[in-house]
Amino acid sequence: MMQSAKTLSQALITRGTSSRRERVRILESQITTKFVSLPRTMSKSCALSTKSDLNHRNKVAGRVEYMLSENDAVIIVDHGSRRQESNDMLNEFVAMFKARTGYQIVEPAHMELAEPSISDAFKLCVQKGATRVIVSPFFLFPGRHWLQDIPALVTDASKYHSGISFVITAPLGLHELMVDVMNDRIKYCLSHVAGDADECSVCAGTGKCRLYQT
Repeated sequence: MMQSAKTLSQALITRGTSSRRERVRILESQITTKFVSLPRTMSKSCALSTKSDLNHRNKVAGRVEYMLSENDAVIIVDHGSRRQESNDMLNEFVAMFKARTGYQIVEPAHMELAEPSISDAFKLCVQKGATRVIVSPFFLFPGRHWLQDIPALVTDASKYHSGISFVITAPLGLHELMVDVMNDRIKYCLSHVAGDADECSVCAGTGKCRLYQT
């Protein structure tokens, strides 16, 4: 059962940084605001779709599901940041992904600015026994990074490991489950504004998630 957003936020609430606070200070200095209370009439946030829901949707759409074998590895790659807190979130997502899917070899990688690199992650997957590597970009929409940068970096990494094949998947894109994710985020943020929930792990320590009125 997926850990609730509130539990995650409590575990990560200390992750606010001075850079986040600085952005908040700049934002608040640019607008005249007053904070208003939100009536506590919202319904509780619905849980995100389960894996069985997704399986059902695939069957309805006539999709054939291909499962990973024990010799497959997944690299989940984001852009990378100079802020360690942002990079840590990818590690947390990878841990969640591995726990939910049961895949044996799942590694994080950053396209630039942080370690581990795509090359490092590719090497580690091979060391763990992978003969095929699935690179999944943790990006919303296709752009230059997906079209050019990531394929070039993965190709370079593969040159040091003969006999290892790889696939680069599409980014998240316009998947219908993204609607559920955004709806869940909206409902949780509204519950925080109403005083019924702590800041989520993304906003933790920033104080940014408020109701503004000019």
